[in-house]
Amino acid sequence: MIRVKEILNKKRRPTNVVRPGDLVIDALVLLNSVNLSYLIVMEGDQYKGIFCERDYCRNVILKGRSSKTSTVEEVMTTDLPVVEASDTAEYCMHTMNQHKTRYLLALNDAGFAGIVTIHDLLRQVLSNREDVFDHSLAESLIAQEEGDKIF
Repeated sequence: MIRVKEILNKKRRPTNVVRPGDLVIDALVLLNSVNLSYLIVMEGDQYKGIFCERDYCRNVILKGRSSKTSTVEEVMTTDLPVVEASDTAEYCMHTMNQHKTRYLLALNDAGFAGIVTIHDLLRQVLSNREDVFDHSLAESLIAQEEGDKIF
């Protein structure tokens, strides 16, 4: 089974890093330039949270704040669910589903290891579905009767 450590090892070194005191407008420019949906908020070597498109929508636009005067620290997400480097991709999927999130904070013995995204997991599923899912789980999902349900 694929583990968080392996997922993080396949990712490039993050260039999507912003400081808590940076203005939201500057974070948005960086977000656009790296073409990702989130930035990692770091103060030196210390992880502080993430700033994502959803934070901008919910905590800036909908609250009538200005992106030219608000700081990342005022609007960022700080309470991501945590996974360990030894956890499986399957566990990550369950955790994301349970917490209704697109991002997980990955920790190792040294502390911050990275961010696991829903896109990271999707790539794993598509390229290694037999390594991500336990065969018996996959078989039970396939065998599930959906009857006349419309999705």
